Amino acid sequence: MNKNPLFSLFLFLLISLLSSYSHASYLSPSDDHKSYLLAQATETDDTYDPFSDYSEFDEASEEEADIYFFRHGRFLSLGFNAGMRGFTGNLSTLYQNSMTYGLFMAFFFDMRFALQFGFNTGDYGYEFRSTSTSNTGNVSLTFINLGLKYFINTQNITRGLADLNPYAYGGFSQVYRTYTTASSSGSIASSNESTMGLDMGGGIEIPLMRKKAFFGVQFIYHYVQFRDESINIRLPDNTQTSTKPSGDTYDLLGIIGLNY
Repeated sequence: MNKNPLFSLFLFLLISLLSSYSHASYLSPSDDHKSYLLAQATETDDTYDPFSDYSEFDEASEEEADIYFFRHGRFLSLGFNAGMRGFTGNLSTLYQNSMTYGLFMAFFFDMRFALQFGFNTGDYGYEFRSTSTSNTGNVSLTFINLGLKYFINTQNITRGLADLNPYAYGGFSQVYRTYTTASSSGSIASSNESTMGLDMGGGIEIPLMRKKAFFGVQFIYHYVQFRDESINIRLPDNTQTSTKPSGDTYDLLGIIGLNY
């Protein structure tokens, strides 16, 4: 064996260098793999992305609302209504309050909104008297209406009031009026005219027969303006008076309907 100290020192350094290189090579892949896994986890983890969460929550709420509507809502309502029609202004002295009746059909978009198409008609006594003459007859009023019903959210109301299903109503009407009058002198006159009206009101609906039917009460105010509202009344014998037929009309109705 060679006892040269230089040779022994050289051999010792060589063995130490090889040992250090082997240890570095063994740890290096593990360290690289570790950092790689951490990088991958950071890039793919979008659990807390607020934009992604908001979008998914919005779609889920809409889906839940649709499912609730299909299970518990109604798609179509058909019904009959009848009640009293009254008048305001000078019409309250010229026309007699009387019955009105009609039909309606409502299409539901969701639990809150419905589009309603309806028809109402009625005949009312007409009477105008002055010191010298009188004029009596009959007036027929027919309303063809289209409106939107909004059912008020009753989740925060006590159960007894929530079962009443209150709603607000707004829409338009095509109004047809037919006069047939006779004066004290025996002359008879008739006229037909139509105009547009604005409807506002509301009501309640009480479910019956496990929500397959309902009973309700509805109040509607009709803002109507015919062409002769600003013209003095002229009698059939051409006598002109100082009274103008101005005013509007309102309905207080009872409702019976079926849900589909």
